[in-house]
Amino acid sequence: MASRDTTLFSGPAGLTLDGEAVRAAALALDGAERSQVQIPLLSEDNPGMNMDDAYAIQGAWVRMKRDAGDPVVGWKIGLTSKAMQYALSIDIPDSGVLLKSMVFDNGSDIPPKRFIQPRIEAEIAFVMKAPLVGGQLSAKDILDATDCIVPALEILDTRITRIDPRSGKLRTVFDTIADNAANAGIVMGEPIYDFSNLDLRWVGAIVSRDEGVEETGLGAGVLNDPLLSVSWLADRLASYGDRIEAGQIVLSGSFIRPVEAPPGSYISADFGPLGMVSCRFA
Repeated sequence: MASRDTTLFSGPAGLTLDGEAVRAAALALDGAERSQVQIPLLSEDNPGMNMDDAYAIQGAWVRMKRDAGDPVVGWKIGLTSKAMQYALSIDIPDSGVLLKSMVFDNGSDIPPKRFIQPRIEAEIAFVMKAPLVGGQLSAKDILDATDCIVPALEILDTRITRIDPRSGKLRTVFDTIADNAANAGIVMGEPIYDFSNLDLRWVGAIVSRDEGVEETGLGAGVLNDPLLSVSWLADRLASYGDRIEAGQIVLSGSFIRPVEAPPGSYISADFGPLGMVSCRFA
């Protein structure tokens, strides 16, 4: 089931941008993706921009994709680590939307010019078998609604420049949220159905580029437990009258720093007993 526009546009009143400005920003993001040329910071062009505005722009961009035949298949959660929150002066996670076109098989060759400046993160994905509505969710509630967990690589990309060429200012969290929380793709490993006894805090990955180890991390880096990340998303959606649907994928957040993936890179993540996930950038 597709999410309602109330969620994609962030719900309660609090916007400072009018509908025309929101649509213009979404069109600019779409143009950047098509042309492979990043746009300047939206936060510089819209000085009063706030988080509701950012989610409204994200929602307008997603609706364009959905109307063009690219359905929503899930959600991604970002800014779950303290290091990334400190870097952007924010104390809560953010979220984006997964589209069908973003999903790649394990071992995929990523076509040239598919992304602008791709980076890779290692995450645990949840695939839901039942809807999940926020509000005092327990770990058991989340596990009971989960069909399987999947070791995954998230492909980050930025349609907005990281540093504004005009002012030299760094991208803000509002820019990141508007840019679909920097989400652009997901590479899925093999599903794990026997997971109820796994302590996801201790699920880890060794991430390599061209056979050289770049990053390592544990699930505890995601709000101390990836289950808490899923709970946060369910609560955020519930506050706008929405929910995580059965069949949707939820990327719970990275437990490594992003790894650059320039053309020709081979990226692999060893999740130990959960298997390997890899992709190659042409």
